Amino acid sequence: MNQLNSETLACRREWKSKPLAEWFTLTAGASLALTGMAKVWSSLGNSKFLAVVDPIVGVGFGRLMLTIGMAEIVIALVCFSSKRQTLAVGLVAWLSTNFVVYRLGLWWIGWKKPCNCLGNLTDALHISPELADNIMKLVLAYLLIGSYALLFWKWQQARSTRLDVEGDNPVSPV
Repeated sequence: MNQLNSETLACRREWKSKPLAEWFTLTAGASLALTGMAKVWSSLGNSKFLAVVDPIVGVGFGRLMLTIGMAEIVIALVCFSSKRQTLAVGLVAWLSTNFVVYRLGLWWIGWKKPCNCLGNLTDALHISPELADNIMKLVLAYLLIGSYALLFWKWQQARSTRLDVEGDNPVSPV
């Protein structure tokens, strides 16, 4: 009977969180698909900026944007199509962590130029590179905080379910 109750409890927890997790996965996938396509499109252009060597990775911005854009598109496809939501959210967390580390590296070396995350799309949308950089910082914060919050929540949910099933409710150290 105890196992039946804990399974019911686990199903209720999963049901309540599913819309939020699905929403995040779809919006993260849409964000990554958009920025990925913008990077790929920009990397195929003929701007002199594409030949400049990235100060962190050490390859031309064109090659870097193409590679990162393709990775974003692949992760977006996983977000849209995978039944394994934890995989999709984990990939978003991994990629957004890499973006934060990259941006911290740029800050560390004193790079003052705005991130060219959207490539030539800023020109097409008639927005300044500074505005685009600020928007991308917000998107990055959303992806980073959202993915880690969902992963933590799923970990807590699995831990709680396991404790309910095992009957090992922890005793508070009061």
